[in-house]
Amino acid sequence: MDRRELLKTLSLGTLAAGFAMTGCKISPEETAKEHKFWKHVTEEDLEKWETQFFTDHEFETVRQLANMVIPADEHSGNAEDAGVPEFIDFMMLDRPENQTPMRGGLSWLDVQCQKMFEDRFINCSDQQKRKILDKIAYPDSAKPEMQAGVNFFNQFRDLVATGFWSSKMGIRDIGYRGNQPYNWQGCSDEALEHLDLDQS
Repeated sequence: MDRRELLKTLSLGTLAAGFAMTGCKISPEETAKEHKFWKHVTEEDLEKWETQFFTDHEFETVRQLANMVIPADEHSGNAEDAGVPEFIDFMMLDRPENQTPMRGGLSWLDVQCQKMFEDRFINCSDQQKRKILDKIAYPDSAKPEMQAGVNFFNQFRDLVATGFWSSKMGIRDIGYRGNQPYNWQGCSDEALEHLDLDQS
């Protein structure tokens, strides 16, 4: 069998397998609506998708804090632009064990702002917010009485980073291009000779 016949056989085999698997019956959109693909989804799951965990005040705190962790720059938008606050809200519903530490951390932040600036975090100036964050953003130099804030901010920062760099915007920001086609020149002459294939 020469190379041309071999390639033709391989191509036809691949196409036939593709048709056999899809069956060419209905479009992917119609297939996705079929009950068999959704029968495992419970009412509780549907409720999760439609529910917001954070109160409006908490969500605004999350939004502002996330934008301080990842602000906009010349390459991309900020955490909010990438949908990070919504991602964190979803993660709280998906991982209930994180709800109490997160809610407690947001309250801790407000309490500290009340003590230092007599206002809640969302109403403080950028300079005041940074003053609070400087106390908890660097675990090695944080004071022992700030440990609760350090623990909260470590978790929060991880969630922001995960949400941002798994979003379309974040993937573009790091320059990840995914799988790229390679310019293949074909089998070497040595390989063809070894397989005893005609090179015409």
